[in-house]
Amino acid sequence: MVIKRSVIEWLLDSDPSIRWQVMRDLIGASAEKVSAERALVATKGVGARLIALQRADGSWAGAAWNRGWDSTMHVLSLLRELGLDPASDEALRVVGLVRDRVKWRGWGEDGTWRGLEWEGNPFFAGEVEPCINGQVAASGAYFRQDVQRIVDRLLSEQLPDGGWNCEAANGSLRSSFNTTICALEALLENELAFGCSAEVTKARLRGQEYFLERRLFKRLSTGEAIERDRKGGAGWMRFSFPTWWHYDILRGLEYLRKAGATPDERVAEAIEMVESKRDSEGRWPLEYQHPGTMAVKVNEGEGQASRWITLRALRVLDWYFWCLG
Repeated sequence: MVIKRSVIEWLLDSDPSIRWQVMRDLIGASAEKVSAERALVATKGVGARLIALQRADGSWAGAAWNRGWDSTMHVLSLLRELGLDPASDEALRVVGLVRDRVKWRGWGEDGTWRGLEWEGNPFFAGEVEPCINGQVAASGAYFRQDVQRIVDRLLSEQLPDGGWNCEAANGSLRSSFNTTICALEALLENELAFGCSAEVTKARLRGQEYFLERRLFKRLSTGEAIERDRKGGAGWMRFSFPTWWHYDILRGLEYLRKAGATPDERVAEAIEMVESKRDSEGRWPLEYQHPGTMAVKVNEGEGQASRWITLRALRVLDWYFWCLG
């Protein structure tokens, strides 16, 4: 796959969190140069600004989770996406504060609600919703924290069709794309950090098949494209970053790439959709910004050419065409 030199130069003229991933994933820079650039995530740009916002109680925005995008869970998820080195002094410090001080107020260790006066679970023990637990476990595993309690819970909550759904507690037997992608990313990060186990890998591959059987964006029953999810209303064919708990086609492909899956004809339409969104200059736009307060701005703005979307799209296409030979 040929990438315009001007696109690479544009991507490199950016935040360290983008530069180091471009160097690793698109231009094959040496491990030493990649590592040196990655180290800057903790001290320059978006990563440094996020780290500086951590409170003395270990939290961001005073909460384990909130309905915006600036809570502890959301900032840790974003730091994972930025690629903050888990072994860096800065990561060890900020994640250690979260581990030791941040609680899921109201939730007991057995997963029962005990009221807001109850101090609650340690952050990396999680709470009850699999979409939230998936995001917590993904960042927790990435930063080498013990998230086995969450992993065990996710394994027990997998539905017969292979996916997960936050509404399962209310009787739903049909999985959700949104919840399933959060659970899959958690299981994958756990494998990458701590090694594979037969039980986790089996569950993850079942969940992976859930998406592949649906060609990443279609109804299994009719084969029709799913335009948007029923809960949040976000369109799966419009690419966003950060994605938070929302699914879109590019996020599904990014998971498959990172998991080292071998693409087959079931992803071909999704790949064609990614290719179709490239503009005449070889860039991709940010098509949708999920509404809500973010701790730090990370994108150029909705409708503008986006370095994050372009980086993610290019490495998905590189994975796909390299695997096809």
